[in-house]
Amino acid sequence: MPPSEQPRPLVGIGLKVASTFVFTAMATLIKLVSARYPVGELTFFRSSLAVIPVAAWVGWRNFVPTFYTSRFLGHVVRSIAGSMAMFFGFWALSLLPIADATAIGYASPLMTVIFAVVLLGEKVHIYRWSAVGVGLCGVLIILSDYVGPEARQTATGGITGALVAVAGAIAGALAATQTRSLTRVEPAATIVLYFSCLTALFSLATLPFGWAVPDLPDLAALIGAGICGGIGQVFLTQSYRFGDASLIAPFDYTSMIWALTVSLLIFGTWPSGIILSGAAVVIAAGLFVIYREHRLGIERARSKRAQTPTTPLS
Repeated sequence: MPPSEQPRPLVGIGLKVASTFVFTAMATLIKLVSARYPVGELTFFRSSLAVIPVAAWVGWRNFVPTFYTSRFLGHVVRSIAGSMAMFFGFWALSLLPIADATAIGYASPLMTVIFAVVLLGEKVHIYRWSAVGVGLCGVLIILSDYVGPEARQTATGGITGALVAVAGAIAGALAATQTRSLTRVEPAATIVLYFSCLTALFSLATLPFGWAVPDLPDLAALIGAGICGGIGQVFLTQSYRFGDASLIAPFDYTSMIWALTVSLLIFGTWPSGIILSGAAVVIAAGLFVIYREHRLGIERARSKRAQTPTTPLS
């Protein structure tokens, strides 16, 4: 949180919850049209039109300097991983109920812990490793509803969708890890802007493999999905300016409330007990990881204060 920004935790929480709502609206619009358009085309509309609200936000903060970067290759790597996460995520949405896809996606923050150790050299102690292990067991519970001898009778698309959703979670974790590395030297606005622009270019490369011309209702849905994606990104980024990450991050799981509501009211589906049980395990593990991050942050702050020399009174 920038030192010039006054803590306003309720504003931060409100923005975080709003971002989960807008992202769910985006996913709903994508799912409604996903059967009629290639995934690359869906990704292009989501990325290219997201630039509009992102550019409006960045422009308000001084547009031109935001394009300056000393880590262009890092942005490319982050955008490739993010493009893969979006591609697999939209593919999974076309094959799975939205609540199921959302539940599997909760594995991504847990996998980020693993990649942070392997790729960034971060130290993780037994508590967080235990939480990651428990969370991944929750993912296996969710997948057991699609894969394995006890799986319910589902179409092949359901099995494929579950595996694709896992691939999307892994790619999302890679993107988050690279973002964590970039935030050490780059402003959040620069990361968001480059991601939107580069992902639009990457997805445009799928044009030769066949796109479909959308009719007016579908075009409106695709435009709406892109705008929602950009607004959600702005809300998400801004939310962390008003409160500590350990306070704001747990509200990411409110997305399950929206996903369940959409599943029931719009698509007429409801997750099985296995899916809900697995999601509960994954969410609990994720919350514990966030709690440990909070505790470690407090310990580091205390240690830093203890090491700061005091000026003797004259």
